[in-house]
Parts: sequence; C-alpha cells; structure tokens
Amino acid sequence: MGILYLVATPIGNLEDISPRALKVLREALLIAAEDTRRTGKLLERFGVENKLTSYWEHNKQKKLDFILDHLSRGDVALVSDAGTPGINDPGYELVRAALAASFDVLPVPGPSAPVAALSVSGLPTDSFLYLGYLPHKSTERRNFIGQVANLTYTLIFLETPHRIVDALVDILAVLGDRNICAAREMTKLHEEYWRGTVSGAIRHFKSKEPRGEFTLVVEGRKKVESEKWDKNELLKAAKKGLQAGKSAKELSADLAEQSGWNKKEVYALINSQK
Repeated sequence: MGILYLVATPIGNLEDISPRALKVLREALLIAAEDTRRTGKLLERFGVENKLTSYWEHNKQKKLDFILDHLSRGDVALVSDAGTPGINDPGYELVRAALAASFDVLPVPGPSAPVAALSVSGLPTDSFLYLGYLPHKSTERRNFIGQVANLTYTLIFLETPHRIVDALVDILAVLGDRNICAAREMTKLHEEYWRGTVSGAIRHFKSKEPRGEFTLVVEGRKKVESEKWDKNELLKAAKKGLQAGKSAKELSADLAEQSGWNKKEVYALINSQK
C-alpha cells in the first residue's frame, strides 16, 4: 500500500521548494494537483516528469476513487496551487478518505502563507487563529469578524485585492483600530508587508491600488487586567479558605493570583485575622 504525501510547494519564489519535496514528486506513482497548469510549470522548472491529475473543489468527489486506487498500488503526492496542501483547500477531504481506507498520510513540510505572514508580522505568535477567506458580503463579514472579536489570539485572514479595502473597513468597525500586518505577494518580486493600524492600512491601500492576494494578521483583543479586590472581598475569601483548612502560606499564594494584591499583603492580612 502506498503513502499519501502532502507536499508543500512555493507560495512565490520557486527556490523555496525543498530537495525532499522534489524527490517525492519524482518518485510518486501519481501527483494530484489543485492547479495542474501551475504545478506543471513547477515540475518543468525542476525537470520532474510524472503523471499529473487534477484534484480541486469541483471534482474532488469524482477523483477520490481514482486517487485511492493509485494509492493501493503506490505513493501519491498531493499538492495545492501554492503552499501547504490541506490548508484552505479540499485536500483535507482526501486525507480523511485515505485515513479511512487505512493508508498512511505523511507531510512534506514547507511554505505556508499564513505562517509566513505571522512570523514577520511583529504581532504575538504564541497563540493564533487562522480563519481563511473572509465572507464576500459586508453584513456576513462583520458578523463573522464579530464572532472572534473578544478572542485574545492573533487573527489571520485571507483576502483578495478587490475586496481588501472594504474588508479593512469592516475589521475597523468591528474590532477597532488594532495593529495589523497586511502581507501581499510574499516571496515574489513585489512582496510587501504593511505594518501599522487598521485605519492606517485603509488609507494606504486607498491611495495605492492593491494587487496580489493578501494575508492579514490582526492583533487579538488585549488582555484587560482584572480589578483589584477591595479589602472586605479579600477578607471574605481568606476566611473561607482558612475554614476549608488551607494554610496561610498556601492561601496567600492562591488569593494573590486572583485578587490583584501581592502575596506579602495577602499573607499579612490573613495573619492579622487569626
């Protein structure tokens, strides 16, 4: 039985393809590509000759059996039109079908537009939420953005050049004037990374015709420091903790995290009530 390889391909600069990716593409029994014309140019550039079939949104169901049949006889390489397959394309459905049929599925890691944009955005990278393309209509777009407005994660969206300004206007209306990085044409000749506030991005792209696909990295909601408890509230919690059998040392550490008071203050207050 073959292995389904998810092969990441360049998002712009063809030199970003890895030696391992080229090896898998050369040796696979079949290459399933979201865009055969684009993949064909990539293969030609690196002298890879192999059987190529299309697998995209409008033929994904018809092609499943064809691809699974090839997997029963050898390895299959899945590629998207650019970047990592399975992210924002029908690749995940092929992955599910392959796993259900007990085939191994392995990644050949490489370029990914959302991660590339996030890494250079200057915004927090410890937790983020990738949400793909924004809805086309403004009302639906605002409702969609509103669902994540209170999340503290860095948010990542995709957008087209002819909708970018309208999308930014809706982001400003729902999320406020947060920090943002608008990345376009990444790794290509005219790549651009615009960093600043959402309102600044609107002015920039109104004055300069937007071109190329955009990846928007938007600051999450800032964490609001909790209000410091008043003394009576702290005493009430301390009394309850002591009655539960907690020591003053243990209780002062717990309450310091919750109350906004420092541990020494809490400890002194607890001891004063004994």
